[in-house]
Amino acid sequence: MNELDKAIEIVKILNEKNAKDIRLLHVTDKTIIADYFVICSGFSNTQVKAFAGEIEYKMELKGIKPHHTEGYSEAHWIVLDYSSVIVHIFYNETREFYSLEKLWSDAEEIDVSEYITEK
Repeated sequence: MNELDKAIEIVKILNEKNAKDIRLLHVTDKTIIADYFVICSGFSNTQVKAFAGEIEYKMELKGIKPHHTEGYSEAHWIVLDYSSVIVHIFYNETREFYSLEKLWSDAEEIDVSEYITEK
């Protein structure tokens, strides 16, 4: 599974769990820390934790484990580091405050609409 496929698989998992405002940014030319950022929102700490747990579970079934996780205790912003794909799962208000999309506005946004179902 290449890095884009990994990122898209994570987008699909988040969509299945009803994550909101899922974005996929291609950041290869902007930073050395990753190739892709997956960003989404949840509307409760429980929901944010559930999204992260589901990603970890389903990716591990494919033999892929995160190298590092951060933020489970507060669940306002959970980060899952899959090396070249970093997943940012935000509590909605925290996402608005940090505004990663604006910070990385010069990154290419990958269209994920074909993987997103409106519910």
